[in-house]
Amino acid sequence: MNRRTLISWGQTLGLAAVVVTVIAVRGTFNIATLGLALLVAAVVFVVVRAALDLSGRDRTDRPPAFRDVKVLALGAQVFAVAALHTFLAFLWQNFRDRTDDIGLDLGFDFLDQPGGITIADNPLSANDQVREAIQAGLENTVRIIILGIPLALVVGTLVGIARLSSNWLLQKIATLYVEIFRNIPVLVVILIAWSVYLNALPSSFEGSRKPLGEWFIFNNSRFAFPSIKGLDNFDAYRVVILVAIVAAIAVWIWRTRLFNETGTPHRRSLWSVGAFLAIGAVGYVALGGPFELSKPVVGDAGRVYTDGVRMQMPFAAIFTGLVVYTGTHISEIVRGSILAVHKGQDEAANALALSGIQRYRFVILPQALRIAFPPLINQFLNFSKNSSLAVAIGFAEVTAVVNNLFGQSQPAPQLILILMLCYLAISLILSLIGNLVNRRLQLVGR
Repeated sequence: MNRRTLISWGQTLGLAAVVVTVIAVRGTFNIATLGLALLVAAVVFVVVRAALDLSGRDRTDRPPAFRDVKVLALGAQVFAVAALHTFLAFLWQNFRDRTDDIGLDLGFDFLDQPGGITIADNPLSANDQVREAIQAGLENTVRIIILGIPLALVVGTLVGIARLSSNWLLQKIATLYVEIFRNIPVLVVILIAWSVYLNALPSSFEGSRKPLGEWFIFNNSRFAFPSIKGLDNFDAYRVVILVAIVAAIAVWIWRTRLFNETGTPHRRSLWSVGAFLAIGAVGYVALGGPFELSKPVVGDAGRVYTDGVRMQMPFAAIFTGLVVYTGTHISEIVRGSILAVHKGQDEAANALALSGIQRYRFVILPQALRIAFPPLINQFLNFSKNSSLAVAIGFAEVTAVVNNLFGQSQPAPQLILILMLCYLAISLILSLIGNLVNRRLQLVGR
């Protein structure tokens, strides 16, 4: 072991000894103590290096400590970590002192207490636990995200293509839509959608619009649509539908392989849908009609709905506002990605006599998607976080539920922490799915 290595080990052990000594003198181990120990160790290290340089005892080729890049970088990092720890410890101590003064319990036992709130069109009662209320709000948030992101992607893709259309009128309409809604705050777009639904539709007391033989009901309180109502053998029919889905996927794969091997037109969409419908129809007949259509019915007061599927007007407003707003940003990403595809690809598609739809489907969009998907992931995350603005129009998603729990004297610090973790989990899941899809889309290099 050479002299340089011995000096390095000696310095490391010396700094560790300084850290342990400071902690022992303080008598407690916490963030503040660790920060102070690291700060003292950094100062001792720099002082010892400087003393060795001045005394000439360090005969290595190292420059003086005040000019050694590694020493300065290490000292700066240790000082930054120590300062950050000290600042956080100061904030935490002030927070604990304040909570102790007002007698606020920082535990999570309140989650088992009655929440004292209700949610429209939800069986949740005021006697249900706080955790159940948060779960109901989180389900509404996830519902907005699951339904809204695919629709925003479709709208944005169509508008992005329309902005590059050779049709002058279609291009100008798409440009007008993008330039208007992209430059308006998303909350304003949501409020516009809410105002349109509120004023364009009759109130529940005045009556409702019931088009198509009263199978659909619209008023400024709720929307209602027909649904499927399960009967005796409905559980067995679910298994039949699962088998039909698997069969449709298998047929899709079979037709794709047949096309690749023989060149026979695959028509996989037609074959897959046909297989699914055939199995579903046979199962329906064999089980003697396991379901029936449920028609929505409005009660005498105009506010009570039975059967069918019900949608609150605030949900429709937040859903519409987020789709309209996010669609503008997605359209610009799609438009830029299409323009990034080399023009020779479009010329080659024209040389093959492909139609406009075929050019986009088989040549342009598959290549543009590889370029567009990374920034699209960011738009998906923005969509999920912007769903919290539903609190402004009274829709009970997770942020609105937490806000209502504040009014029931529930502890705010823990609720805010839970709210942060909910959105963090949603964002991480979306990022994980998006990165997996993006990795699948990328070309594999040699």
